[in-house]
Amino acid sequence: MRIDILTLFPEMFTPLTTSIIGRARDKGAFELNIINIRDFSKDKHQKTDDYPFSGGDGMVMTPQPLYDAIMSVKDDNCKVIYLSPKGKTLCQKVVEELSKDAHLILICGHYEGIDERIIELLVDEQISIGDFVLTGGEIPAMALVDSIARYLPDVLGSKTSVIDESFHNGLLEYPQYTRPREFMGLKVPDVLLNGNHKEIEKWKNEQRILETQKYRPDLLKNFENKK
Repeated sequence: MRIDILTLFPEMFTPLTTSIIGRARDKGAFELNIINIRDFSKDKHQKTDDYPFSGGDGMVMTPQPLYDAIMSVKDDNCKVIYLSPKGKTLCQKVVEELSKDAHLILICGHYEGIDERIIELLVDEQISIGDFVLTGGEIPAMALVDSIARYLPDVLGSKTSVIDESFHNGLLEYPQYTRPREFMGLKVPDVLLNGNHKEIEKWKNEQRILETQKYRPDLLKNFENKK
């Protein structure tokens, strides 16, 4: 997979060069390119924003630099995504579907957003990471890249890592424990220590439902409707 991120602030994407995602990128599990929209501005000061015709506070990203930046990496197999509060809310199902695409172009808006004509001309999909507003699309873009990359081959050590996680099957993940067996008077459940894989799997399934009931009962209702 190839992911191109279009942004006014390339320096914000340092976290994607570290940890699991950074190592996966280094070994070629996926290609990630950070593209500075300012480089495509025809203004001598590399200006990329202007006042909105509607008036009011804030600035709007002008169409020319963004259009040229998109066209510099666009191909017939790409999907252009604008990170926007107006978009559909990101969930695990959306992540899984996007992980099947060969090429994604992510647009990071800033200020009051981007000129609507870019959306009409080039954007295939708008995605939001929640019903709140951030100063720009860089953080949502990082969240999207991280969540998608984990579905790609050779990024995680095991396919079961993704299958067992929260939201994959509509439920939250079961509780996790490690050594020591007892800490501050709290013990690891005996079932996890007896080596009986059938009983352990039964415990995990029961705990998935209990954790979802405790923390996200709204998900449990959806899970029951799918059964």
